[in-house]
Amino acid sequence: MPNQHERGEVITPRLLRDWPLPDPQGDKQARGTVLVVGGSRFNPGAVLLAGEAALRSGAGRLQLAVTGETAIPLSIAVPEAKVVGFPAGDGTLPEQVTELAAGADVIAIGPGLDDIGQTEALMRQILGAAGPGTGVVLDAYALGALSKDASLLRQRRAVLTPNVTEAEHLLGREPGDDLAAASRALAERYQAVVSLFGHIAEPGGRLWREESGDAGLGTSGSGDVRAGIVAGLLGRGADPAQAACWAAFAHAVTGQRLAPRHGRTGFLARELVDEVAYTIATV
Repeated sequence: MPNQHERGEVITPRLLRDWPLPDPQGDKQARGTVLVVGGSRFNPGAVLLAGEAALRSGAGRLQLAVTGETAIPLSIAVPEAKVVGFPAGDGTLPEQVTELAAGADVIAIGPGLDDIGQTEALMRQILGAAGPGTGVVLDAYALGALSKDASLLRQRRAVLTPNVTEAEHLLGREPGDDLAAASRALAERYQAVVSLFGHIAEPGGRLWREESGDAGLGTSGSGDVRAGIVAGLLGRGADPAQAACWAAFAHAVTGQRLAPRHGRTGFLARELVDEVAYTIATV
């Protein structure tokens, strides 16, 4: 049984107040440009959830790179974003998308992607175009691609947001019951901050844990929201571990706040998005 130290420090409002997020100053550019890369014909909503969560978390500008057939519907659904399409299937990106990647402060890859080969090709081009200091959030199929080729991730200002199945692929083994140890092993292997089911680890071994999460967070689209929150906090200037800890808390506590209205398992991921800003503001 791991002891208290091995499980990490509990994320509480007091801990977060002593670790304040950067105070938003200036115009939208000062709060960072977040590029979300993802979506597919059958799952365009994942990008919408992640992108809106990034804005609700404080990002200044939002850009979406999605499969071409979903670009127009998403540009209407998210009028705050610049939306650019890319061809489905072969992973080839138009120059406009790689230019967005080169100029973004934060890039989130994975929400809604459903082809591992295409995802790997997208990551190679997107992360190759991004600067070494660009913030990166990898989720869903992007984690599957990373498990096959760890060299895809060149940036060190990165956060991985796996579920337990994705953690198994990244580790090459079952993570077991000790998710704190699994998150630490992943952080060391990929030299990135890892947020795994409420356990956050950074390279070097420091650990935190979020204990407020409940069963209702296990709903369709919830992980896309969490990835978007991390991206938005990185955009406004948080460091990776700080962004991951604040995001884990905001995600979990927002679910708590929705439960009295919808029951423990009745709220939707889009309702999490609507409440995130308030949760962060009232820590």
